[in-house]
This record gives sequence, C-alpha cells and structure tokens, in this order.
Amino acid sequence: MAMVMDLDFSNFTYSATTTTTTTTTSTDEGCNWNNWSPVVDWEALSGGQEDFHDLIDSMMDENVVLDHSTSPVTHEEYHNLSPEYNTMMTDDETNGSDDLKGLRLIHLLMAAAEALTAANKSRELAKVILIRLKELVSPNEGTNMERLAAYFTDALQGLLDGTAAGKQVAGGGHHHYKEEHHQTDVLAAFQLLQDMSPYVKFGHFTANQAILEAVTHDRRVHIVDYDIMEGIQWASLMQALVSRKDGPPTPHLRITALSRIGSGRRSFTTVQETGRRLTAFAASIGQPFSFHQCRLDADETFRPSSLKLVRGEALIINCMLHLPHFSYRASDSIISFLSGSKTLNPRLITLVEEEMGHVGDGGFVGRFMDSLHHYSALYDSLEAGFPMQGRARALVERVFLGPRIAGSLARIYRASGDGEGCSWGKWLGAVGFRPMNISFANHCQAKLLLGLYNDGYRVEEINSNQLVLGWKSRRLLSASIWTSQDNDL
Repeated sequence: MAMVMDLDFSNFTYSATTTTTTTTTSTDEGCNWNNWSPVVDWEALSGGQEDFHDLIDSMMDENVVLDHSTSPVTHEEYHNLSPEYNTMMTDDETNGSDDLKGLRLIHLLMAAAEALTAANKSRELAKVILIRLKELVSPNEGTNMERLAAYFTDALQGLLDGTAAGKQVAGGGHHHYKEEHHQTDVLAAFQLLQDMSPYVKFGHFTANQAILEAVTHDRRVHIVDYDIMEGIQWASLMQALVSRKDGPPTPHLRITALSRIGSGRRSFTTVQETGRRLTAFAASIGQPFSFHQCRLDADETFRPSSLKLVRGEALIINCMLHLPHFSYRASDSIISFLSGSKTLNPRLITLVEEEMGHVGDGGFVGRFMDSLHHYSALYDSLEAGFPMQGRARALVERVFLGPRIAGSLARIYRASGDGEGCSWGKWLGAVGFRPMNISFANHCQAKLLLGLYNDGYRVEEINSNQLVLGWKSRRLLSASIWTSQDNDL
C-alpha cells in the first residue's frame, strides 16, 4: 500500500506542490575528502606577511590567484562542495564571479576553523577572519554559499567567544540561539519544509509503510515514539490503517510518546498537546486510538519498566534522529532508548537518521569541512524547492538550519564529538538487532515521492533494509528497519 497521499492535520498539509520531474537513480558517492589535507599551511598562505589584515584582504582580492598546491580547496572540489553552481547555466560571467567569491568564502571559513584548533592556535587571527567574513555575508540575502557562510561564521564566532571566556562550549550552540523561536515561526517553517522538500515525508512514509506491512494481521498495535514532535507522522499512518482492505478490522492503535523533563517545546505539556491533537484526529476518521506518555529520567535515560505493555499487542519502536527540524539528542540518551527497547523484544524498529560523512582522522577541521559539504547540499536542495520564495526559504534556514549548524559545530569542537556523525544503523546491527528487508512496494513508494520534487533528489538502497535520500551526489538521510534478534519471523 503506497503512502503518498493528501491529508490535513492540525494546520499541517501533507500535499506536495512542486512540479513533477524525472527521478534520478544516480549512485555517485561524491568527492572523497580524505584525498586532500584540510589543514591550512599558514606559512605558504601568508607569504611571510605579519599583518593579518593584509593576509585576509589578499585572500579576498579578486586579482589574487591562490596557490592551489597549498590551498585547502580547489575549483573542482568547490564545484563538488557547492552543487548549486552545477545547475546555474546563465550569464557565465556572473556565475564565475559568484563561484570565485564562494571559493574564497570557503578558504576564509577553513582558515578560521584552523586558527581555532591548530597546534599553533591563534585567536587573534580567527577574530580578524570572522570580522572580514561578517562584512561579506548575510544570512538573509546573497547566494546559497553566502547565506550558508553567514551561519557558519556565526557558529565559529560562538566557538571563539566560548574559548575566549574560558568556558566549555554549550552543546546547543552559542548565545544567539539560546532562546527558542516563536512557535508560530516554528510551525510555519515546518509546514514549508515538509511541503517543499521530501525530508519530512521520506522518513515518515518509509517507516509507516514498513509498520503497515509488519502489522497486517494484528488487532492491536503499540508504537513507542522516541521523539514525537507534532505527531504528523501518525496522522498518515492512521489514514492508511482505516483504509486497508485486507486482514482484520482496523486495529486499535496505541502510541506512547517519550517526554523529557524541562521547559523546552518538547516538554511534557507539549507532548500532551500532541496527544490531544492525535486523539481528535483519530476520532474524526474512526481509528480506535489511545495515547500515553513515558517520562525519561532527568539525564534522558529510558527505563523500559516505565512502559505499559499489553499482551497481544504488536510492539513497534520508532526512532527519528537529527533531521533538519529535530532537536539534537545526546548519544547516551539514544543508546539508553535503543538498548532498553531491545529488552522489550519489539516486532519492528524503524530508524531514520541524518547521513553525515566520515572524515577519519581529519579532526575538527576535517569534520567542519564535511559539515560545510552536508549543509551546502541542503541549501542547494531547498533553493530548488523554493526557487521564487526567498523569504520562505530564509525562514526555514533561520529556524532550523542556523541553530543546527551552531549546535553541530559546538559538539564536534569538543574533543569527544559526543557521537556526532555516527551511524546508529550500524550500532543496531552491532548490538544484536537484525535487519528486515525493505519491500519492493516501499522502494517504489520512495521513488514516487521523489518524483514530486526537483530531479536533483535520488533514492538508493544501500542495504537490503535501508533506503537513502540523496541530493545529487550527497547522501542526506536514511531510513532503515530492524527487528529484535529474539523474534522468530
């Protein structure tokens, strides 16, 4: 049963309005960042100059050609980093100017990152570079690379301010992002993100289709949701359950949402409101439904014994992690949830996670570069979905991507990285969960979904149990399905 559908749910609309184009199935892996060293050779770049201002001005001077034998990024690599320029086919002179400025912005960002972390750290150099960057970019205007550079500049400034004050950098980003955005902006940005790109639907539809296939003959289904957000995923599942023609009557659906102690927008009260919305929606379509909450401990530890389990229910574990509109969850909390879930012997585990690249021993600068690569692809794909709607795109960038960039750089700046970029799918396999094959129908559904959007999106099956959403040569997020080792399926 395909899950691509139109539905209205509490101010959200699961309907795509983007022009349908041909879906690509390219399997390009993208450039290999390990083929070049991300570490800046300061002596070669500075040419012996002692004045940092002269150094930065020379890097931005259009008449200065950088020596690419020592530069951290070449023109070819820059085209791979910023795929937006591969699709711009008008006004070669203007494009060349944008391309060159974008390349210089990357050099400056790399130089600032290196100044913050190299063996010969230089806060003064980082400060000068960031001042220059702020003069050149704005988060609200300019090319994708210029807007992206503005948020990376702000994030690096936060790291500089944190180290300057002798404080540990907070995991959630620096002071500009302490206050949450107004709820109206958050909901509007979420609506735009899920209408104009497949990021939200891809994970939801793939997971929901797997759930539908796993509970075909069950009369009671219990889903434990690690991060329920606004609950939009479960509205589409309910519609599919009540419309199915095979098997027993519509099963009773029970959802247990995990809630966290605190005052954030995903606090206990917010989860309650999501439950009320889902309950009302279920009643409106005739879906038997009940909603429960399970509080995590203060340190976000999950205790399986706190769940209310009923004999005969098909138990499903749903875990969506670190997508553009999700808050960051510490690796210890994720491990606690997934490990605890295994003791419950679930029928199915659905996992959706961001696909961040791996840079080996590249350290902060290497991981910084991969983050720049990842978010450049996100920005490029969003522009394809918002070609004439700069203000709408800027809202999504400001509400979701800016804070994500700041938080991500703050975490990888710490020595441990706190699990940033790890593959939770590989972790599930390592601790005893076993993969369940993605069905042909599920794969076809994903391709149909991407056909509603720009043809830069692609879907690939990299394992029998995993589908990956990509933008051109870059993998963005994946959806995989698993089962408990103890299940005899």
